[in-house]
Amino acid sequence: MVTASQLRAGMAIRFEGQAYKVLACDYHPGQGQMGGTAHARLKNLHTGTTWEHNFRAELKLEELPAEKRSLAFLYADAGVCYFMDPGTYDQVDVPAELIGEQARVLQPDVLLPVEFVEGQPVSVQFPEVMEVRIADTAPPTHQQQDSAWKPGRLENGVEVMLPQFIKTGDLIRLDMTTLRYMDRAKGAGGR
Repeated sequence: MVTASQLRAGMAIRFEGQAYKVLACDYHPGQGQMGGTAHARLKNLHTGTTWEHNFRAELKLEELPAEKRSLAFLYADAGVCYFMDPGTYDQVDVPAELIGEQARVLQPDVLLPVEFVEGQPVSVQFPEVMEVRIADTAPPTHQQQDSAWKPGRLENGVEVMLPQFIKTGDLIRLDMTTLRYMDRAKGAGGR
């Protein structure tokens, strides 16, 4: 059991019979006889809906244990991403909507931490930056247009906007929160 004042982002709790993941939480101490409150943004782990709630600081909540396992991505089909535990070869299916936009850049055999609460996958954690290879883009132009961008396609078919100097086969670093080009990967010439 934890008190509401101890809630932190990333925790899993049970409130009114439902399992939730804490997305964000701010504690506001009270003044005088007014008790403090914890303002939390929660995601229901069964329905996927999010909502915000104010808890009295002393309210006791059941903390649910979260387990992280490193799983290898296999493939995606009909809105479901399939992962495999490399040690036991057990397969786990994770709905693509649970992963979000980042599901588009998943590549086979990439190991990612998957978080489980009560035996159900609740999140897939991506690194902040991933290195990906450009499968197809227009030839580089050597103009003085520093702000010019061109479309490019990654090996998994995802379209991204690239600077003019990037060419097919280059390895780039992709910001995983925005799915945008950051820079060319170190030592990243063509194949």
